[in-house]
Amino acid sequence: MSYYKVLGLNKEPFSTSPDPNFFYQSQEHKAAITRLLIEIRLRRGLSLILGDVGTGKTTLSRKLFQMLRERRDIIFHMILDPTYDTEELFLESLIRTFQIEADRASSNILDYKELVKKYLFQKGVEEGKTVVLLIDEAQKLNNTSLEILRVLLNYETNEFKLLQLVLLSQLELLPRIREIKNLMDRISLKYMINPLDEKETKEMIEFRINQAGYNGSASLFTDDAIEHVHQYTQGYPRRISMICHNALKNLVIENKAVVDAQVIRDIISREVR
Repeated sequence: MSYYKVLGLNKEPFSTSPDPNFFYQSQEHKAAITRLLIEIRLRRGLSLILGDVGTGKTTLSRKLFQMLRERRDIIFHMILDPTYDTEELFLESLIRTFQIEADRASSNILDYKELVKKYLFQKGVEEGKTVVLLIDEAQKLNNTSLEILRVLLNYETNEFKLLQLVLLSQLELLPRIREIKNLMDRISLKYMINPLDEKETKEMIEFRINQAGYNGSASLFTDDAIEHVHQYTQGYPRRISMICHNALKNLVIENKAVVDAQVIRDIISREVR
Protein backbone atom coordinates (compact mmCIF):
# COMPACT_ATOMS: atom_id res chain seq x y z
CA MET A 1 0.00 0.00 0.00
CA SER A 2 1.29 3.47 -0.88
CA TYR A 3 2.20 5.68 2.07
CA TYR A 4 -0.42 8.29 1.22
CA LYS A 5 -3.27 5.74 1.43
CA VAL A 6 -2.28 5.02 5.03
CA LEU A 7 -2.96 8.70 5.72
CA GLY A 8 -6.41 8.59 4.12
CA LEU A 9 -5.33 10.14 0.83
CA ASN A 10 -6.33 9.00 -2.65
CA LYS A 11 -3.30 10.41 -4.44
CA GLU A 12 0.24 11.59 -3.83
CA PRO A 13 -0.35 15.20 -2.71
CA PHE A 14 3.18 16.52 -3.14
CA SER A 15 4.37 15.13 -6.44
CA THR A 16 6.69 17.52 -8.25
CA SER A 17 5.10 16.62 -11.60
CA PRO A 18 3.21 19.60 -13.12
CA ASP A 19 -0.35 18.34 -12.53
CA PRO A 20 -2.69 21.32 -13.09
CA ASN A 21 -5.24 19.82 -10.68
CA PHE A 22 -2.71 20.24 -7.87
CA PHE A 23 -1.67 23.73 -8.89
CA TYR A 24 -2.16 26.10 -5.98
CA GLN A 25 -2.77 29.54 -7.39
CA SER A 26 -1.17 32.20 -5.25
CA GLN A 27 -2.18 35.80 -5.83
CA GLU A 28 0.73 36.15 -8.26
CA HIS A 29 -0.16 32.98 -10.15
CA LYS A 30 -3.77 34.13 -10.44
CA ALA A 31 -2.61 37.53 -11.66
CA ALA A 32 -0.28 35.93 -14.22
CA ILE A 33 -3.01 33.67 -15.62
CA THR A 34 -5.57 36.48 -15.71
CA ARG A 35 -3.18 38.77 -17.56
CA LEU A 36 -2.22 35.99 -19.98
CA LEU A 37 -5.86 35.27 -20.78
CA ILE A 38 -6.46 38.96 -21.49
CA GLU A 39 -3.42 39.20 -23.80
CA ILE A 40 -4.45 36.04 -25.65
CA ARG A 41 -8.05 37.20 -26.02
CA LEU A 42 -6.94 40.58 -27.37
CA ARG A 43 -4.28 38.88 -29.53
CA ARG A 44 -1.55 41.28 -28.49
CA GLY A 45 1.41 39.02 -29.39
CA LEU A 46 4.26 38.38 -26.97
CA SER A 47 3.82 37.59 -23.27
CA LEU A 48 6.82 36.92 -21.02
CA ILE A 49 6.43 35.20 -17.64
CA LEU A 50 9.60 35.18 -15.54
CA GLY A 51 10.51 33.37 -12.36
CA ASP A 52 13.27 31.48 -10.59
CA VAL A 53 13.54 27.69 -10.74
CA GLY A 54 10.73 26.10 -8.75
CA THR A 55 8.28 29.02 -8.69
CA GLY A 56 5.59 27.10 -10.58
CA LYS A 57 6.01 28.28 -14.18
CA THR A 58 5.69 24.83 -15.75
CA THR A 59 2.59 23.95 -13.74
CA LEU A 60 1.15 27.33 -14.70
CA SER A 61 1.63 26.39 -18.35
CA ARG A 62 -0.31 23.14 -17.84
CA LYS A 63 -3.08 25.06 -16.07
CA LEU A 64 -3.32 27.50 -18.97
CA PHE A 65 -3.48 24.59 -21.40
CA GLN A 66 -6.21 22.95 -19.31
CA MET A 67 -8.24 26.17 -19.39
CA LEU A 68 -7.91 26.76 -23.14
CA ARG A 69 -7.78 23.34 -24.76
CA GLU A 70 -11.57 23.01 -25.05
CA ARG A 71 -12.01 26.39 -26.72
CA ARG A 72 -12.91 25.93 -30.37
CA ASP A 73 -11.60 29.37 -31.29
CA ILE A 74 -8.12 28.70 -29.86
CA ILE A 75 -5.36 26.45 -31.20
CA PHE A 76 -2.90 25.80 -28.37
CA HIS A 77 0.63 24.51 -28.98
CA MET A 78 3.44 23.89 -26.50
CA ILE A 79 7.19 23.42 -26.78
CA LEU A 80 8.65 22.11 -23.54
CA ASP A 81 12.39 22.00 -24.31
CA PRO A 82 13.38 24.60 -26.92
CA THR A 83 16.98 23.50 -27.36
CA TYR A 84 17.81 23.80 -31.06
CA ASP A 85 21.32 24.26 -32.43
CA THR A 86 20.36 25.64 -35.82
CA GLU A 87 17.71 27.76 -37.50
CA GLU A 88 16.61 24.78 -39.59
CA LEU A 89 16.09 22.54 -36.55
CA PHE A 90 13.94 25.15 -34.83
CA LEU A 91 11.84 25.71 -37.95
CA GLU A 92 11.41 21.95 -38.36
CA SER A 93 10.20 21.81 -34.76
CA LEU A 94 7.66 24.55 -35.45
CA ILE A 95 6.45 22.65 -38.53
CA ARG A 96 5.92 19.54 -36.40
CA THR A 97 4.36 21.47 -33.53
CA PHE A 98 1.88 23.23 -35.81
CA GLN A 99 1.24 19.91 -37.60
CA ILE A 100 1.98 21.46 -40.99
CA GLU A 101 2.42 19.05 -43.88
CA ALA A 102 5.86 19.50 -45.42
CA ASP A 103 8.31 17.54 -47.53
CA ARG A 104 11.32 17.73 -45.23
CA ALA A 105 13.54 15.97 -47.74
CA SER A 106 13.24 18.75 -50.31
CA SER A 107 12.27 21.77 -48.17
CA ASN A 108 14.76 24.45 -47.15
CA ILE A 109 14.70 27.21 -44.55
CA LEU A 110 12.82 29.64 -46.82
CA ASP A 111 10.20 26.96 -47.54
CA TYR A 112 9.72 26.36 -43.81
CA LYS A 113 9.29 30.06 -43.11
CA GLU A 114 6.73 30.38 -45.89
CA LEU A 115 4.80 27.35 -44.62
CA VAL A 116 4.63 28.77 -41.08
CA LYS A 117 3.54 32.15 -42.44
CA LYS A 118 0.78 30.57 -44.54
CA TYR A 119 -0.35 28.50 -41.54
CA LEU A 120 -0.68 31.56 -39.31
CA PHE A 121 -2.61 33.52 -41.96
CA GLN A 122 -4.89 30.59 -42.69
CA LYS A 123 -5.74 29.90 -39.07
CA GLY A 124 -5.77 33.49 -37.86
CA VAL A 125 -7.43 35.29 -40.77
CA GLU A 126 -9.31 32.76 -42.91
CA GLU A 127 -10.54 30.56 -40.03
CA GLY A 128 -10.66 33.24 -37.34
CA LYS A 129 -8.72 31.15 -34.82
CA THR A 130 -6.33 32.36 -32.15
CA VAL A 131 -3.03 30.50 -32.46
CA VAL A 132 -1.14 30.23 -29.16
CA LEU A 133 2.44 28.97 -28.92
CA LEU A 134 3.69 28.48 -25.37
CA ILE A 135 7.40 27.81 -24.89
CA ASP A 136 8.51 26.55 -21.49
CA GLU A 137 12.14 26.82 -20.34
CA ALA A 138 12.48 29.67 -22.84
CA GLN A 139 15.89 30.62 -21.43
CA LYS A 140 17.18 27.67 -23.52
CA LEU A 141 16.30 29.47 -26.76
CA ASN A 142 19.42 30.64 -28.57
CA ASN A 143 19.58 33.99 -30.34
CA THR A 144 18.83 32.41 -33.72
CA SER A 145 15.59 30.95 -32.40
CA LEU A 146 14.65 34.23 -30.74
CA GLU A 147 15.18 35.99 -34.06
CA ILE A 148 12.81 33.55 -35.77
CA LEU A 149 10.18 34.24 -33.12
CA ARG A 150 10.69 37.98 -33.60
CA VAL A 151 9.94 37.57 -37.30
CA LEU A 152 6.82 35.53 -36.57
CA LEU A 153 5.56 38.35 -34.36
CA ASN A 154 5.71 40.62 -37.42
CA TYR A 155 2.81 38.72 -38.97
CA GLU A 156 -0.33 40.68 -38.17
CA THR A 157 -3.47 42.27 -39.49
CA ASN A 158 -4.46 45.87 -38.84
CA GLU A 159 -6.11 44.67 -35.63
CA PHE A 160 -4.13 41.81 -34.10
CA LYS A 161 -1.04 39.62 -34.10
CA LEU A 162 -1.42 36.26 -35.84
CA LEU A 163 0.70 34.42 -33.25
CA GLN A 164 0.17 34.66 -29.51
CA LEU A 165 3.57 33.76 -28.09
CA VAL A 166 3.92 32.94 -24.39
CA LEU A 167 7.47 32.53 -23.07
CA LEU A 168 7.97 31.03 -19.61
CA SER A 169 11.53 31.56 -18.53
CA GLN A 170 14.09 31.99 -15.82
CA LEU A 171 15.31 35.54 -15.29
CA GLU A 172 18.41 35.14 -17.46
CA LEU A 173 16.38 35.48 -20.66
CA LEU A 174 15.39 39.11 -20.11
CA PRO A 175 18.81 40.76 -20.66
CA ARG A 176 19.25 38.66 -23.81
CA ILE A 177 15.91 39.85 -25.17
CA ARG A 178 16.95 43.43 -24.46
CA GLU A 179 19.94 42.94 -26.76
CA ILE A 180 17.82 41.83 -29.73
CA LYS A 181 16.67 44.71 -31.87
CA ASN A 182 12.91 45.15 -32.11
CA LEU A 183 12.09 42.22 -29.79
CA MET A 184 11.96 43.95 -26.42
CA ASP A 185 9.40 46.46 -27.67
CA ARG A 186 7.20 43.59 -28.89
CA ILE A 187 6.57 42.39 -25.34
CA SER A 188 2.95 43.11 -24.55
CA LEU A 189 3.02 41.49 -21.10
CA LYS A 190 6.00 41.03 -18.78
CA TYR A 191 5.21 39.49 -15.40
CA MET A 192 7.43 38.20 -12.61
CA ILE A 193 6.35 35.28 -10.39
CA ASN A 194 7.83 35.49 -6.89
CA PRO A 195 7.93 32.79 -4.16
CA LEU A 196 5.05 32.30 -1.71
CA ASP A 197 4.77 34.06 1.62
CA GLU A 198 4.11 32.05 4.80
CA LYS A 199 0.31 32.36 4.55
CA GLU A 200 0.38 31.14 0.96
CA THR A 201 2.72 28.31 1.94
CA LYS A 202 0.13 27.13 4.46
CA GLU A 203 -2.65 27.48 1.89
CA MET A 204 -0.66 25.54 -0.71
CA ILE A 205 0.00 22.66 1.69
CA GLU A 206 -3.64 22.45 2.76
CA PHE A 207 -4.89 22.79 -0.83
CA ARG A 208 -2.77 19.92 -2.12
CA ILE A 209 -3.67 17.65 0.79
CA ASN A 210 -7.36 18.34 0.21
CA GLN A 211 -6.97 17.78 -3.53
CA ALA A 212 -5.48 14.39 -2.69
CA GLY A 213 -8.71 13.42 -0.93
CA TYR A 214 -7.97 14.13 2.74
CA ASN A 215 -11.10 14.71 4.80
CA GLY A 216 -9.77 14.41 8.33
CA SER A 217 -10.87 16.88 11.01
CA ALA A 218 -7.31 17.82 12.05
CA SER A 219 -4.59 19.30 9.87
CA LEU A 220 -1.68 17.02 8.99
CA PHE A 221 0.77 19.92 9.51
CA THR A 222 1.03 22.09 12.61
CA ASP A 223 1.48 25.84 12.22
CA ASP A 224 5.00 25.54 13.65
CA ALA A 225 5.85 22.92 11.06
CA ILE A 226 4.58 25.15 8.27
CA GLU A 227 6.65 28.04 9.61
CA HIS A 228 9.77 25.86 9.43
CA VAL A 229 8.83 24.69 5.92
CA HIS A 230 8.50 28.27 4.73
CA GLN A 231 11.75 29.38 6.31
CA TYR A 232 13.70 26.49 4.80
CA THR A 233 12.14 26.57 1.32
CA GLN A 234 11.89 30.38 1.12
CA GLY A 235 8.43 29.89 -0.37
CA TYR A 236 9.47 28.07 -3.56
CA PRO A 237 6.60 25.69 -4.45
CA ARG A 238 8.83 22.89 -5.75
CA ARG A 239 10.91 22.91 -2.57
CA ILE A 240 7.75 22.99 -0.46
CA SER A 241 6.41 19.91 -2.28
CA MET A 242 9.65 17.99 -1.80
CA ILE A 243 9.96 18.61 1.94
CA CYS A 244 6.24 17.98 2.57
CA HIS A 245 6.46 14.71 0.62
CA ASN A 246 9.27 13.58 2.90
CA ALA A 247 7.39 14.77 5.98
CA LEU A 248 4.30 12.67 5.17
CA LYS A 249 6.45 9.60 4.56
CA ASN A 250 7.97 10.17 8.01
CA LEU A 251 4.49 10.15 9.56
CA VAL A 252 3.93 6.66 8.27
CA ILE A 253 7.41 5.39 9.09
CA GLU A 254 7.36 6.77 12.64
CA ASN A 255 3.64 6.07 13.19
CA LYS A 256 2.83 9.68 14.02
CA ALA A 257 -0.48 11.49 13.54
CA VAL A 258 0.75 14.94 12.57
CA VAL A 259 3.77 16.68 11.08
CA ASP A 260 5.17 18.95 13.78
CA ALA A 261 8.17 21.25 13.84
CA GLN A 262 10.48 18.46 15.04
CA VAL A 263 9.67 16.32 12.01
CA ILE A 264 10.60 19.21 9.69
CA ARG A 265 13.77 19.98 11.66
CA ASP A 266 14.84 16.32 11.39
CA ILE A 267 14.30 16.33 7.61
CA ILE A 268 16.21 19.58 7.21
CA SER A 269 19.12 18.32 9.31
CA ARG A 270 19.42 15.23 7.10
CA GLU A 271 19.27 17.28 3.88
CA VAL A 272 21.98 19.75 4.90
CA ARG A 273 24.49 17.11 5.97
